[in-house]
Amino acid sequence: MARPGRPRKPKTLASPRVEAFLDMLVAERGAAHNTRQAYERDLIDAASWLSKRGTGLDGAGTDDLRGYLDHLSGLDGGTAVRTIARRLSALRQFYRFLCSEGLRTDDPAATIDSPKQGRPLPKILTEVEVETLLAAAQRRGGPDGIRLVALLEVLYATGLRVSELVGLPLTGIARDARCLIVKGKGGKERMVPLSEPAREALSAYMPLRKAFMVPGREQRQAGFLFPSRTSEDGHLTRQRFAQLLKELAIDAGIEPRKVSPHVLRHAFATHLLDHGADLRSVQKMLGHADIATTQIYTHVVGDRLRRVVNDHHPLARQKKLAGAD
Repeated sequence: MARPGRPRKPKTLASPRVEAFLDMLVAERGAAHNTRQAYERDLIDAASWLSKRGTGLDGAGTDDLRGYLDHLSGLDGGTAVRTIARRLSALRQFYRFLCSEGLRTDDPAATIDSPKQGRPLPKILTEVEVETLLAAAQRRGGPDGIRLVALLEVLYATGLRVSELVGLPLTGIARDARCLIVKGKGGKERMVPLSEPAREALSAYMPLRKAFMVPGREQRQAGFLFPSRTSEDGHLTRQRFAQLLKELAIDAGIEPRKVSPHVLRHAFATHLLDHGADLRSVQKMLGHADIATTQIYTHVVGDRLRRVVNDHHPLARQKKLAGAD
């Protein structure tokens, strides 16, 4: 029997070797459940295309893989370059695994170049749009509305990944409720401070938390900050939270496609930097292993940095004084 809160291993169409590779990702690299599923989907998609041409994924050659990637590029509208690059990465790691286990002597993906891609800029909401979302949630009232306010405030105050947010354990709130202890990718823990509005929202939500628990299933649900009446995992799902945000966006008069949990994570980081937070602090709160990942948010603070230089750099100030004369 699976432990409460532990995702059940999904039924799969993957081959035994793909299964072995996926199990290795979890056991040796600490890959999360969602990461495992993403690799599985990518490899099954490649295997399905190859099988229709009489080739198995395990024994595919370089030309076979090039054909698959060309197929993705030629789909209606073309598959996103980022998606193609991700699938090639999954294939590379799979074949490296086969070689390391002695299941293949050659790596058919080794000589295939990654497609060139410009790094996409993160989509964000303005501070006014975030405030509008929060106001719309507050107008709902009742347990559902109060929970939604708490979810929004915590997400916007911490920049958690959506899986981290919905799966927060009850024990993740520090005793003084001033910060969260979050277990992120690879099982790494980090401490993230909570804003005053987030603490107030959680304080309002906690007395109503049991409204989202079902008698007879408390043991499975009790360990989570945001339990769910219907989820098999015992807590609110990523999909349901995303759906709630879309509905809230409509109420707030914001285009629904602009709003998602990840967009709010981007807004958290961008707004912090825009108000003067240092990049290292934002990196730690987001749980990024590499600061290069965090640096993408600096594109939106260019105007603020230019203003700082113009207002405070000695040469810029001299030019202003000269112009005044």
